[in-house]
Amino acid sequence: MEIERRALLAGAGAALLAGLDPCGLAAMETRDSLFIAARKEADGRHVVAVFTQDGRDITTVALPDRGHDVTLHEATGRCVAFARRPGTFAAAFDVHGRREPQFFHAPEGRHFYGHGVFSPDGRLLYATENDFENGLGFIGIYDVDAGFKRIGDFSSGGVGPHEVLLAPDGRTLVVANGGMETHPDYGRTVLNLPTMQPTLALIDRETGDILANHRLGADSRLSSIRHMAIDGAGAVWFGCQYQGAKTDRPQLVGRCQWGKEPALFEAPDDILSGFNNYVGSVMANGTGEVIGTSSPRGGQVVYWEAATGRILGRSRVADCCGLAPEGERGFLISDGGGELLVDRPNAAGAPRRVALREGAKWDNHMVRV
Repeated sequence: MEIERRALLAGAGAALLAGLDPCGLAAMETRDSLFIAARKEADGRHVVAVFTQDGRDITTVALPDRGHDVTLHEATGRCVAFARRPGTFAAAFDVHGRREPQFFHAPEGRHFYGHGVFSPDGRLLYATENDFENGLGFIGIYDVDAGFKRIGDFSSGGVGPHEVLLAPDGRTLVVANGGMETHPDYGRTVLNLPTMQPTLALIDRETGDILANHRLGADSRLSSIRHMAIDGAGAVWFGCQYQGAKTDRPQLVGRCQWGKEPALFEAPDDILSGFNNYVGSVMANGTGEVIGTSSPRGGQVVYWEAATGRILGRSRVADCCGLAPEGERGFLISDGGGELLVDRPNAAGAPRRVALREGAKWDNHMVRV
């Protein structure tokens, strides 16, 4: 959803407008599309920023450590930025600037996995969490109007829940259980490789009932399902990060249509080599007809036709990861070199750089307002 300029200005509070520098105010007045992402600044500070397509900040919120993904409730403008795994903080803020940022934390014995999603009415927040002493995955439930008070949880249906999305029915949570058991005492080391088993779980968010829990099969048990997007037909696209030998080249991108088992698409060797066994972000374009999959380790973005799974093209961008819809068919790409680039499937030439923030590093994900 794009926020119309007039609506955005009407919703913006005096506090935000008073705090904006002239460049930021001018950007808000003249731009319709805004984006949100976490980044590390050149001076080492971590922030989450609301910015224009050409890289001008509307506002920033300082974070105590590295952030990962941001979830947005479009109707209310509430946003939550989550700490990168195994961080324990989350920062709630308002894209309109109507409220002061508010920090809350995972409970003792838990850490966040960097992702969450709002209920359709914006009253609840669901966050992926790790019970690291017991090696179990949970979905934490937070009451937004009660200051993001944690009011409960339910099983994620697996180990290592990473991204969670809300299905088009408004009731089903789609959870990518990466299958990897980790503990903060051992950093990001995977503790259960011999028994690792990722799943794609469908969960009734109102009851916590697991409606389905899909596996990719024994041959793909080391392919950690991590990031997802929902296409225009409601199918769930997912990308994996392979935990096996570096010389292996397994398939990493798949789709799960409702009522069917998930299936991986057959990509050619050069595409798989370009992923380097790591898909860092999955995103649908504005129409839901094209899916972008990025790999910072491989330095490529691959575009897929959502209806058929056909590869539409590939662009090379070093250390790229963040993807957000740009226009109807394009994508805005962010990278670890501080760049923002515009690209389209089958576009002639390389992606077009639209902004560069010297010394900054964009984190893995990007959201369009």
